[in-house]
Amino acid sequence: MTTTTANVPTVELNNGVRIPQFGFGVFQIPPEDTAGTVRTALDAGYRHLDTAQMYRNEAGVGAGIAESGLAREDVFVTTKLANDAQGYDNAITALEGSLRRLGLDYVDLYLIHWPLPAKGKYVKTWQGFEDILRAGKARAIGVSNFQPEHLDRLAEETGTVPAVNQIELHPALQQADLREYHRAHGIATEAWSPLAQAEVLEDPVLTGLAGKHGRSAAQVVLRWHIQLGNIVFPKSSTPERIRQNIDVFGFELDDEDMAAIGGLEDGRRTGPDPDTFTG
Repeated sequence: MTTTTANVPTVELNNGVRIPQFGFGVFQIPPEDTAGTVRTALDAGYRHLDTAQMYRNEAGVGAGIAESGLAREDVFVTTKLANDAQGYDNAITALEGSLRRLGLDYVDLYLIHWPLPAKGKYVKTWQGFEDILRAGKARAIGVSNFQPEHLDRLAEETGTVPAVNQIELHPALQQADLREYHRAHGIATEAWSPLAQAEVLEDPVLTGLAGKHGRSAAQVVLRWHIQLGNIVFPKSSTPERIRQNIDVFGFELDDEDMAAIGGLEDGRRTGPDPDTFTG
């Protein structure tokens, strides 16, 4: 179920927590620039921030929130477990470090960053996440880059369905089967690399739709994500682009537009394959 707060919709997760459908990612933003960039994003209307232990910029995210003057409950904060911190005890200890760096008492969403199936630790890690949820240190818990077989194993061996699965998802890699799995199991889909690191933005289909709607190709792709129901958080360190990216709620793509973008699938990844990535 989706409702709208201001102009950014929120999505209800499977435990009742509501998450802004449009957020701001801080991947590859240098730590020294993060606080200022986060303040710019919050000033532009973003209320969902996505960071990770491996990004090394959680402290900047926390500083940006503190300097914004916004109430804690008005900002949805996600962080992700570092790959070398998998395991029951490590997952709990790692979150305590994140909370210290963020300057927060809890995160809104805590994710296992990668399944790392060759290491065989993600089930024990998830059990640590379940205890983190029960302790109130995270309002919701989820995963990132998990494939159906990884999700099936969690369902078989644990008691909690992930609230979200954050996956690489863009017009060249649309993940239709995985998105359908999510729908069937009550898991929200989050899209990382939503613009394919700009690799798709020169495609004639997208530039044509940009001209049709008087928008940028990036705005067209981000609007496509919203209409698919994906939770999306583009990353930029440029103030103008930060403001432009969130300005996607004043137009709609029609069925023909959506079908045209749907035809851009070619299976191309910008990041690692979750089945083989070892961290």
